[in-house]
Amino acid sequence: MNKIIVVNKEKGYTSRDVVNILCKKFKTKKIGHTGTLDPLATGVLVICIGKSLKIVDSIVSYDKEYIARVILGVDTDTLDIEGKILHEEKTNITKEELVNVLNSFLGTSIQEVPKYSAVKVNGKKLYEYARNNIEVQLPKKEITVYDIKLLTDIEIVNNRQEFTFKVKVSKGTYIRSLIRDIGKKLNTCATMSNLTRTKQGKFVIEDSYTLKDIENDNYKTLDIKDVLEIEQVIVKDSLLNKIKNGAIVDKFFTTDKALVLDENSNELGIYITYDKDNTKAKPYKIF
Repeated sequence: MNKIIVVNKEKGYTSRDVVNILCKKFKTKKIGHTGTLDPLATGVLVICIGKSLKIVDSIVSYDKEYIARVILGVDTDTLDIEGKILHEEKTNITKEELVNVLNSFLGTSIQEVPKYSAVKVNGKKLYEYARNNIEVQLPKKEITVYDIKLLTDIEIVNNRQEFTFKVKVSKGTYIRSLIRDIGKKLNTCATMSNLTRTKQGKFVIEDSYTLKDIENDNYKTLDIKDVLEIEQVIVKDSLLNKIKNGAIVDKFFTTDKALVLDENSNELGIYITYDKDNTKAKPYKIF
């Protein structure tokens, strides 16, 4: 089975939990996900099976869209409500202040990753340092916020100010960290109480399946050619044989890379422009 399935992850499961469950369902270990969701988070988790694992890096790079719920005036060690509360204070933020701050995050900026994350420093995951109370300098990365929008008015829940917003971001953006930074710009603190990934590239939550759906065989799969947003070229005869053998060939596509198919629409691989001679093409992935 060389397919892609869009899972609607439920709360309480790690992304690895989902992979393990599907390994048993499909009786294969050749399964992987394309972007971690925390146990607190729900929504789109794209799963690759078999040869489609070779395009994980392409899907990981797609932009993502989220809907997040925020509690103002609360700071936790994990930057979400499931962590240990470190500080709590009363807030009186206005809607106008909040909208102005949200809009200030549009564009490219530098974000510090959360200490409870799987990012590695010196070969060790950050959350391993955090759990052992070892201080380590947190890495920073460039992120882009393409769109950000307040979805609700500021509401009072349990004497705290809360709100919900939608955001579209580049690969590698931590919404927990974004919420922390929103709080700082509002001269207070903030923590995430809920998160749903609604979109990753062309994959949308409306076309996703729960684990129960999949267990009951109520799902559809996608092929590699359905999901890659690159040029597609059908090849035959001698060129087909050369590509099956991973040879460098005369360039046969118009962009920088192409998905290569045979006459029966079977995916053969991805070819890219040869860096030493742009009139040639070389294999990037062979399926």
